[in-house]
Amino acid sequence: MKPLLQKLPLTEDRSFVASTFRTPHFEVGWHRHIEYELILFTEGSGLGFVGNYVGEFETGDIYFLGSNLPHTFQKREKGLITSAVVIQFRENFWGEGFLQIPECRPLRQLLAASQYGLKVTGPARQKLQPLIIALETADSFRRVLLLGECLDLLARTKEYLPVSTQEAGPQNSKDTGAINAVIQFTIDCFREPITLSKVAELAHMSVPAFCHYFKRTTRKTYIDFLNEVRVGYACHLLVETEKPVLDICYESGYNTMANFHKQFLKIRKLTPLKYRKFFDEEVIRRGSNIGIDG
Repeated sequence: MKPLLQKLPLTEDRSFVASTFRTPHFEVGWHRHIEYELILFTEGSGLGFVGNYVGEFETGDIYFLGSNLPHTFQKREKGLITSAVVIQFRENFWGEGFLQIPECRPLRQLLAASQYGLKVTGPARQKLQPLIIALETADSFRRVLLLGECLDLLARTKEYLPVSTQEAGPQNSKDTGAINAVIQFTIDCFREPITLSKVAELAHMSVPAFCHYFKRTTRKTYIDFLNEVRVGYACHLLVETEKPVLDICYESGYNTMANFHKQFLKIRKLTPLKYRKFFDEEVIRRGSNIGIDG
């Protein structure tokens, strides 16, 4: 199974997509498309999977994804409402040769960097939000100008972090499709017991062949990938619920507290309890700042 090839509809008076997608239309499995994608999350939170990256997304986060980069964003809980403003455009929507003019050099560099998936950081995140929202209702040439303004801001400030170490590219091989099937299976089933023999069977490979290919393709072991998914989900439960750490351990797919603690510390550099305490203190700090400002 290869990532779903997604194609969003265009009208006759639009050269690129700029629309809000809200539950149930937000939910799309592991997929890719030739278009570049700028996405602003306006509701909800969850886990993002971009190339070989696994990480959390929250309301207000912005990602810029390169052409043919497999990705999916999965909401935290089944009943959670999630939405995002999604901008999708092709490299040549400005017309053939436009990107080759000297003034577009920073833009070419930005598009090249996006092949690894970019998470926007710093002041650029706040500056981009109203521009992206305005894009959805803009019309005529104003749409093109706004998109150019968004990309110019990113290209000039470079306030972003690459998230994947796996470069985007066409995915035609049967082997790559098998890896993608395993990734989607992991996204869907990480709370359940998963064995290497099971995922190797899904990939139609022996266990040694699968382990070798997964690491060569994603630059991490399958077990590392699985732990990143499980710990990412555990982080959500630690911050958003008051569940005991033992319950969170089991709900995240772990069988023992010892292994959960070990993997959490390895990935987050904090124990689960210290992670929860850090975020509790951060909420209090922000509340105090709001009170002072008011």
